[in-house]
Amino acid sequence: MLTRSIGILLGVAAAVCSAGELRFALRMDPKTFNPLLVEDEASETVRYLTGGVLIRLNRYTQELEGELASKWKVSENGRRIDFELRHNIQFSDGTPFTCDDVAYTIHQLMDPALHSPTGDALRSAPGAVETKCTGSALMARFPGAVASLAAQFDQIAILSSRSQHKESAVLGAFHVAEYKPGAYVLLRRNPNYWKQDSNGRHLPYLDSIRLDIQQNRELELLRFRRGELDIVNKLDPEMYDRLSSETPRSVVDAGPSLDWEVVFFNQVANAPVPDYKRRWFRSTEFRRAISEAIRRDDIVRIVYRGHARVALGPASVGNRFWLNAALKPPVYSVEGALQRLQQDGFRRAGDNLLDRDGHRVEFSMITNAGNKLHERMLTLIQQDLAKLGIQLNVVILDFPSLAERISRSFNYESVLMAWTNMDLDPNDQMNIWLSSAANHQWNPSEKTPETPWEAEIDKLMQAQAAGQDINKRKASFDKVQQIVFEQAPMLFLVNPNALSAVSASLKNVTPALLRPQIYWNAERLYVDGKLVSQR
Repeated sequence: MLTRSIGILLGVAAAVCSAGELRFALRMDPKTFNPLLVEDEASETVRYLTGGVLIRLNRYTQELEGELASKWKVSENGRRIDFELRHNIQFSDGTPFTCDDVAYTIHQLMDPALHSPTGDALRSAPGAVETKCTGSALMARFPGAVASLAAQFDQIAILSSRSQHKESAVLGAFHVAEYKPGAYVLLRRNPNYWKQDSNGRHLPYLDSIRLDIQQNRELELLRFRRGELDIVNKLDPEMYDRLSSETPRSVVDAGPSLDWEVVFFNQVANAPVPDYKRRWFRSTEFRRAISEAIRRDDIVRIVYRGHARVALGPASVGNRFWLNAALKPPVYSVEGALQRLQQDGFRRAGDNLLDRDGHRVEFSMITNAGNKLHERMLTLIQQDLAKLGIQLNVVILDFPSLAERISRSFNYESVLMAWTNMDLDPNDQMNIWLSSAANHQWNPSEKTPETPWEAEIDKLMQAQAAGQDINKRKASFDKVQQIVFEQAPMLFLVNPNALSAVSASLKNVTPALLRPQIYWNAERLYVDGKLVSQR
């Protein structure tokens, strides 16, 4: 049985605090306000700030803490979890929080018709989930064993089973008050939020959080300097160095993040890509040759100004436990890359590389507009591939168009993109590595694994997801990392450092490695001079 104290005083007369407005930027509009359908970073930010969860992973201590559940117990080898729920809690619209809401949320999450990405880690076996309410106690039994079952509930925001507008009734510290597409999302204090501080003051301290939709990072930094924004939660390296020289105390480098910068190739069978190019992209030797030709240390040095580490694979170098320590950084070698290509039937003809049928090796790589890091990375990659005789054509798209191409029309050849990871545990990556998953990005939603190594990854990921022995789970994920290194379905380039900027007026800031690094304790943040108690 696990239980954690988090300093709440329920049932005690408490003071209400007014502590101003926190302001920071989202890089794009949220795609959804349904917490069960979150896939993008902007939507996840809103979910984190508004969603009430049963269990929360403390981003600073990296330990699980009770939230809406005061205690929990995992049993039946990871298939079953029992919760003891807190009493006298209401949703933001005044609807009482009950066990029925938790049961409703779990069934929605596991409904195959919903296709919830959050639910992927819980689908370790076919079948339906079973729930049972006994007063304020809930039992949930899943069809198969789930690794780190309790930790999965950190990302499951509880929905109301009774409210007419289920997405707007929340249990988190803030609720969505206003949304103007392309401009901002305004969150206001949840008047029914259940937590209090040690002095009996109702949380959150802040009155509101304004999330401006701001794609231009230069403008974001300018607004921070002017005092119009309180946080830049993800700072570019150039901006970090610039700001560090001006106001050193305003910047934070927490070290290598869990995030990836990756390249992958389109392997979808019915994609509008010439067959001969698809043959290249499906060739392990071709993909590994491209990987060997990319100078990752140049990306770290030139693009990231030293604020990044060469990536080894699915586990960031900052993820100390889950990283396969036996993996070594990819070796840069033009000669080695050309040898691989020659073994696969490619040959040099003057300055050009030709395939076995005489086609010149030329392909495009898409990335998102407004990202100077990606533009600089692509310039370096272009130069690196030119040494092999490969012509790389860069295509810059707005993010909605990029997302549409890689997830629906599949009208692309290769892509460079950033991947945001929220969790240390590999279960968070189930929706990437399972061949049947929609985010199995290079070839999504395979009916059956199309290659033996994908079948092996499926087996290993399902084994670790069902396991309860963490060392055996790590052994399985170590093998996954080794296969990914050998087969190179994704070319892992770097893990960027977690760089942030924080206004000196924002108090109670405790930067963490895990996202969201600066505002993970948003309910306890306040603006200096504006923490006023009102009875």
